[in-house]
Amino acid sequence: MTIRYDAGAKNVLGGELQACSLDPVTGFFRNGCCETGPHDLGLHTVCAVMTAEFLAYSRQVGNDLTTPVPESAFPGLKPGDRWCLCAPRWKEALDAGCAPGVVLEATHEETLAIVPLGVLKDHAAKV
Repeated sequence: MTIRYDAGAKNVLGGELQACSLDPVTGFFRNGCCETGPHDLGLHTVCAVMTAEFLAYSRQVGNDLTTPVPESAFPGLKPGDRWCLCAPRWKEALDAGCAPGVVLEATHEETLAIVPLGVLKDHAAKV
């Protein structure tokens, strides 16, 4: 995946931010990358690999990510899909014991304002 919005964006490891997913297309800018900007109030910067447990948790706290929303071109997510999550929501899921795995190379460095690198590494997805 090579679609980019901000060629200077860095990941939490200090390298070039990699794409998270083009199928389904994710990211605040819907370009496949977990980039952020001044209009991204949710800080959609964590590239996470969806799990059934996390999707159930997200639905329970009011953000149903499994139901398709055709008018928004949202296909609904299933376990195994990669998705750019809001860093505060990922942290909430962590505190609830159901945080999904993180793709470190595709997680934006701004996430470090919410979650320490060591915690993210402890939850690194095997990709």
